Amino acid sequence: MGIMQGRVALVTGGGRGIGRGISELLAAEGAAVAVNYHRDRASADETVAAITAAGGVARAYAASVSDPDETAAMVAAVVGDFGGLDTLVCNAGIASRGRSVVDTDPEEMMRVVAVHAFGPHHLSRIALPHIRSAAERVGRGDVVMVSSVATSSMGPNGAPYNMGKAAMEALARTLAKEERPYGIHVNIVAPGLVETDMGVRLARAMTGRREMEDLRSLDAASPFGRVCQPLDVANVVLWLCSPGAGYVTGQRIECNGGG
Repeated sequence: MGIMQGRVALVTGGGRGIGRGISELLAAEGAAVAVNYHRDRASADETVAAITAAGGVARAYAASVSDPDETAAMVAAVVGDFGGLDTLVCNAGIASRGRSVVDTDPEEMMRVVAVHAFGPHHLSRIALPHIRSAAERVGRGDVVMVSSVATSSMGPNGAPYNMGKAAMEALARTLAKEERPYGIHVNIVAPGLVETDMGVRLARAMTGRREMEDLRSLDAASPFGRVCQPLDVANVVLWLCSPGAGYVTGQRIECNGGG
C-alpha cells in the first residue's frame, strides 16, 4: 500500500514534464490523480493511460488555471468524480520571452503572472473548502506550489516569470499560516533546470545552442553528473505530502542539486 493510498490529488499542468512526473508518482503511491491540462489533451491522455496501465487511477480535466470559471468547473468535476479532494499541486507554468523590462509587452507580463500567481490563488480559493473537509476527516491536507530557483536570483530578462513565481511563493507562505489550524500543509518546491520541453527551450536561450535537442549534453557540468529530471522534483512533492513531512509547512525546498 502506497503512502498516498486513499487520497485524491489535483495536479495542474499534470500531463507534461514535471507535472507528468508528479502525477505518475502520486498515482503509483496510491492517490487518485486529476490530471489538469489547458491545450495539450494528447499529453494528458498519455499520462492518464500510463497511470491506468500501471494499475493506478487518473482522469484528465481541461481548464485554464488563469480562468476562475474554468477552474471552478474543474474542481467541481474532480470532487464529483472522486468524492473529494485533499491534495492540490499548483504546477502549471509558462515561460516568459527573455526580454528586458523596457522591451516586455504588457500583455505578456499579465499572461505569465496570471498563470503563476492568479491561477494558484483561484485554485486555492475554490479547492481549500474541499481540502479542509478532507483534512477534518483524515487529519491531513496538502497544497504544494511548484515555483523556481529563479526567485533566489531574480536574474535579468525574465521579470514576468520572476514576478509570477515570487507572487506564488508569497501566496503559499500566507496560506501556510491561514490553513495550519485546519490541518493543511502548504509548501513550495523550487526546481532548477529540469529536462522538460520548457527546460530545453530555456537551455537554448542560456547557452545560445539553438540546435540542442535535449539536456543530456549538460550532464557532465551538472551536479551529481546529470541534469535534474521530473522524477527528482516529484519525489520532493511526494515527501512533502507524506507522513514524513507531518511537521513541515510553510517551507521552500530547492531541487537543483545544490546549485
